[in-house]
Amino acid sequence: MTYQPPSQSTIDTMLDQVRFDANGLIAALAQQHDTGENLMLAWMNREAFAETLTTGRVCYWSRSRNTLWRKGETSGQQQTLIEARLDCDGDAVLLLVHQKGVACHTGRRNCFYKSMTPNGLVNTTEPQISPETLYGA
Repeated sequence: MTYQPPSQSTIDTMLDQVRFDANGLIAALAQQHDTGENLMLAWMNREAFAETLTTGRVCYWSRSRNTLWRKGETSGQQQTLIEARLDCDGDAVLLLVHQKGVACHTGRRNCFYKSMTPNGLVNTTEPQISPETLYGA
């Protein structure tokens, strides 16, 4: 399945329907398109969302760095957009993606590996690759 970008005018019209929060952001849940695995939750501003819809390469807004963050730009673990779905309220987006490698900065396949149990948090998976290998630290 290959992503087909809409025209710029269609992108602008769709983004006008998005309810960005007071900080100009929307929650974006990335999900592996063929398995339904939830990979990560991040944030997008209008520019990141527009770039994602235009290029098909997922781009987020980094709240900690206050800049655009193209998934995989330092680690090589890119996300390619298959489809974007806006929720019924227009304040969250589901990104169906093809994830190359791991999605989590800890080296795990996804960011949802901490299970909340009666005994506290339990890691459900181990890293597939070390963060040092991913980021050259």
